[in-house]
Amino acid sequence: MAFGWIDEQAETRRRAGLVRTLRPRPADSPLLDLASNDYLGLAHHPEVTEGAAQAARTWGGGATGSRLVTGTTELHTELERALAAFCGFEAALVFSSGYAANLAAVTALGPHGSLIVSDAGNHASLIDGCRLARGGTQVVGHADPEAVRKALGTHGGAAIVVSDTVFSVDGDRAPLAALAAACREYGAGLVVDDAHGLGVLGDGGRGAPYAAGLAGAGDVVVTATLSKSLGSQGGGAGSGPGDRPSGQRGPHVHLRHGSGAGGGRCRAGRAAAAGARAGTGGAGPRGGRGTARTADRRRVWRRYVRTPRWSPCGLRPRSRRCAGRPTAVRRACPWAASVPPPCPTASHG
Repeated sequence: MAFGWIDEQAETRRRAGLVRTLRPRPADSPLLDLASNDYLGLAHHPEVTEGAAQAARTWGGGATGSRLVTGTTELHTELERALAAFCGFEAALVFSSGYAANLAAVTALGPHGSLIVSDAGNHASLIDGCRLARGGTQVVGHADPEAVRKALGTHGGAAIVVSDTVFSVDGDRAPLAALAAACREYGAGLVVDDAHGLGVLGDGGRGAPYAAGLAGAGDVVVTATLSKSLGSQGGGAGSGPGDRPSGQRGPHVHLRHGSGAGGGRCRAGRAAAAGARAGTGGAGPRGGRGTARTADRRRVWRRYVRTPRWSPCGLRPRSRRCAGRPTAVRRACPWAASVPPPCPTASHG
């Protein structure tokens, strides 16, 4: 049977006591819910429910498209401006969930060749982001800034440190100030998930980074969910201006254009190639834009398709992710790096 292994895995989980069962609750349950994430009781607040109803009547039941096509509405940008102003960011970007925000942040800011230092107690969404990112991941002890320093000291390139602000299982808080100091010592970025801090910590509930004096810092990216203390649905990510050259925006812009495992790599490659052409008066390495583009595509074909060592999607043939992906040829980046990226499953379970 194609999925015969599922029964064996299910039995293994059952013997380990890891089976969880969905228990639907009624709308008018008489029980007091002490397991809820609706910390402030806003999910049923009249202003919140009426706002949701009004939005549905005005904008419909869905966004009608992806954010980059037709799905960004004025309501989205209004929410992003309000979230950024409240939390102290330069700007913010909202997602369909906090899980999606974490995946986008880690995969976009942990490219090939970078180091991702992850706290051992991080939420599953951050762990999945580390698995999907092309950078290498090193797991360090829980809430241990010295372990973070040691990990960063072993790497000479781009690096980020990933941590929850309030850990959902133990309920303890991350030493954000000490983590930020360790990151700045080695020139690394700090990515924190404030899902359980927003609305609860900081002045007026502005979050744990705000309470630690890190809100709006250029080397700190904050993700959060809108479905816990804010009693709604969705997630967001925000960052500050930092000390980048005039006219450049924060890491949140890179999340918009470079998030996801693969798509951002191609877009970033196109941007780099466009910049290189601009520096040579529009001429490619062989004397013209079309000629250079054709040559680049031939190089990708030779490296990713004709060479048996690599599959069309850039993963090793032994990787299960490569099976059944012939369309990956069409998604191969024409400006891929000269050395193909390693298989992202090589160092993760």
